[in-house]
Amino acid sequence: MDQTDRDIINHLHGGLAICDRPYLEAAQRLGLGEDELLERLARLLKDGVLTRVGPLYQIERMGGAFTLAALHAPAERYEIVAKCVNALPQVAHNYERDHDLNMWFVIATETPAEIEDVIAQIERETGCTVFNFPKSREYFVELNLKA
Repeated sequence: MDQTDRDIINHLHGGLAICDRPYLEAAQRLGLGEDELLERLARLLKDGVLTRVGPLYQIERMGGAFTLAALHAPAERYEIVAKCVNALPQVAHNYERDHDLNMWFVIATETPAEIEDVIAQIERETGCTVFNFPKSREYFVELNLKA
């Protein structure tokens, strides 16, 4: 990563403009061409420096739902269970924890009822009990770490 990459990451942390050409607008503010910005973002994604570039939505306002879920995957089956969970399009990401509930993941669905369907599918396919931890209250915490 060079200083321009750092500047891009730091600038985009604040979001993209809502306009016809948000990347052009961002590129101009950074003193870059739109193509260069897009090429750099593609490289940062490909290299794993960034995992995604995109908006965050309040899914409930659009009729959808999400929840935090966890399960215990036996150590000898952890990778198999992780592949199964990760294969579902409703699973946003998962991560391993040093805890009895050693796999935590976010489920995002088009309707609230679909959450239970996804949990049931994971339980059927993995043989693991899924614990559902829906949010009871929402807080906005802006984490903006400088690159």
